[in-house]
Amino acid sequence: MKKKYKRIYNININKNKDIKEIVEKRYYILIGLILVIMIVLGVNLFVVQIINHDFYVNKVEQLSQNIVTSSSTPRGRIYDRNGKIIVDNKAVKVIYYKKPSGVTIKEEIATAYKVAEMISLDYKKLDEEELRKFWVLNNAELAKEKITEEEWQLLDERKLTSDDIDNLKIERVTEEELASFDENDHLAAYIYYLMNIGYSFDEKVIKKENVTDKEYALIAENVNNIKGFDVRLDWERVYPYGDVFRTILGTVSTSESGIPYELKDYYLDLGYELNDRVGTSYLEYQYESLLKGEKTVYQILDDGTRKIIDEGSRGKDIVLTIDIELQKAIEEVLTEEVVNGKSYPNTKYYNRSFAIISDPNTGEILAMAGKQVVEKDGEYKVYDYTPGIVTTPVTAGSIVKGASHAVGYKTGALKIGERRDDSCIKIANTPLKCSWTTLGIVDDIGALKYSSNVFQFHTAIKVGGGVYRYNEELNINPEAFDIYRNTFKEFGLGVKTGIDLPVESLGYTSDSTLAGHLLDFSIGQFDTYTPIQLSQYINTIANGGYRIKPHLLKAVYNPTKDGLTDLLYEVKPTILNKITLEDKYLDRIKLGFREGVVSGIAANYVNSKYNPAAKTGTSESFIDTDGDGIVDTETMSNTFGAYAPYDNPEVSFVIVSPDIYYHDTSTSRAPINRIISNRISQKYFEIYK
Repeated sequence: MKKKYKRIYNININKNKDIKEIVEKRYYILIGLILVIMIVLGVNLFVVQIINHDFYVNKVEQLSQNIVTSSSTPRGRIYDRNGKIIVDNKAVKVIYYKKPSGVTIKEEIATAYKVAEMISLDYKKLDEEELRKFWVLNNAELAKEKITEEEWQLLDERKLTSDDIDNLKIERVTEEELASFDENDHLAAYIYYLMNIGYSFDEKVIKKENVTDKEYALIAENVNNIKGFDVRLDWERVYPYGDVFRTILGTVSTSESGIPYELKDYYLDLGYELNDRVGTSYLEYQYESLLKGEKTVYQILDDGTRKIIDEGSRGKDIVLTIDIELQKAIEEVLTEEVVNGKSYPNTKYYNRSFAIISDPNTGEILAMAGKQVVEKDGEYKVYDYTPGIVTTPVTAGSIVKGASHAVGYKTGALKIGERRDDSCIKIANTPLKCSWTTLGIVDDIGALKYSSNVFQFHTAIKVGGGVYRYNEELNINPEAFDIYRNTFKEFGLGVKTGIDLPVESLGYTSDSTLAGHLLDFSIGQFDTYTPIQLSQYINTIANGGYRIKPHLLKAVYNPTKDGLTDLLYEVKPTILNKITLEDKYLDRIKLGFREGVVSGIAANYVNSKYNPAAKTGTSESFIDTDGDGIVDTETMSNTFGAYAPYDNPEVSFVIVSPDIYYHDTSTSRAPINRIISNRISQKYFEIYK
């Protein structure tokens, strides 16, 4: 028995030794881990406190700073191509109120009276209802007496609401009580009203127009005594040339309105704040990223004063391709001639004309304008309609015959020097299709010179694989429409031009594949095109077959005190495509345009001494005259495109006058388009020659 106990005892001793060794090992490991952790912490502490001390001090300071930004910064200036300022900024003094947290009505009324001693306002804008409300707020105890015991009882019984009681107080303010208010009371009432109009904690502009230096200084000096009031310098866009090119220059939101609702998502995604002033239309919108200024960043110090951390700057300056003096001149011409045009017979439905002057080699637009005339109270009023240049498609007519010739040459349906009889054609169950007059035998040059419709009809029939027989049905391959449209697109007809404006219409394209409609297409009587598309088309012919993107931006400059001295970049011509037409064919088209001016249908539109080439267009259009949504009247529209000099083009002109006359008892046709073309081209040559 003793041996057994001894054996057990020895086993227990061994186990205790093993456990002790394990505990000691674990203890040493733990001590080692603690030492490693202490070393790591010590190293990190050394890095933070010694090596990166300045970095973390700055971080703490930044996190503890109260940072704010200025409400807005002036935008960049806009210049014309000759360095003349056409859009600038004007500093505007603003007195505003932002409701402090926890302020009471009594405190706001007291503040309104203090401010009334410092500024003047036209308080007559305040209506009597608001004046009554102010009397009630300003005479709380007297106002309570206007409520009967029965009415208080009804309030307790919830048969009247607090709003009902307040309305009764306001209604019962007497004329005598209102008469007790002097001018200072009226002014304080109006200021109080401005302080509380709209959302409670929004910034409220109290005075922005005609703030005097004295008023501005008084408010600034007393901001601690009139809690919530402050001053700032805002800005407004100013236009040294008045309304010239005003629509296309665009608009900017106000400091009160901020970002328009319809543009909210767009601008918020770009990091803007809701109260930021932004471009809302045309060039101000298109080049918002360049024109917007950089806000000044302030730190609010403990004493409430501001310290500038990052001084902002106005936006970048942009230079346009527009010559503002030329622009002014063509707007004056259009304004006069759209009114003069109404004096001609058969101009009942005529009301607008467009003009574009551009450089065919670069796509730069030197001037573009549209004017609309409206009869109002027995007088003609003229309104700007320049956006219609990119948004108003028209039936172009014969001006597109240069592109139609290109289709013929490319497909082999037309040969150089080919001669054809201009006699009317007749397709079964359709009226005669003729030129504007019987021209006899003409070749490909004569067809453009005299604007033969029949010549184009025969080309279209060949392109469509049809066979023409007098008064028989005509069948063509529907793919001919695609052949025509694809070539037209190479010239800029039926595609967007890419002009640097936020809106551009494409024009109308029908799905019809009737043979007669192909013939109409070939003479510009089917699809519709915008004036800017016609301009790109003329430029493509003029410059040797390159479709160049039209543009209004010429250069961008960093803002300086010395004007345009720090160039950021210049806009280079953008070639969209080269037409797939051999030069010998394009030369024939250009020769046809030249002959049209020398002794053809385009004579007397541009002074011949400047060696121009040109093409006119007359088209049938249909309009809705009674507003029922159904076109009911046939009108005629005129188009004109030219470039000069013929042998080395430097300028192009496009004039469009829709609905210039209609078929009435008279066949008189008003020469409005020719007069406008002549006057506008002459204005250009007076300035540049």
